[in-house]
Amino acid sequence: MAVNYKGLWKMLIDKEISKTDLRQLTGVAPSTFSKMSNNEYVSMDVLVRICKTLKCQISDIVQVEFEEVDKNNE
Repeated sequence: MAVNYKGLWKMLIDKEISKTDLRQLTGVAPSTFSKMSNNEYVSMDVLVRICKTLKCQISDIVQVEFEEVDKNNE
């Protein structure tokens, strides 16, 4: 199972907010934004801070990607 932050990047484009601006508004470290750019896990605290700043829900910025199960190889 993996995550992606495509919703966040789209929202930033729609709101005309740069990653740098969001980072400064939230106080999130550059290394954390790097993790998000690579679709790595980040803490719930980070997601909540971003959601409070953007006035959105976590599901608006994070998507869970489920792996398809091959029923022939179970």
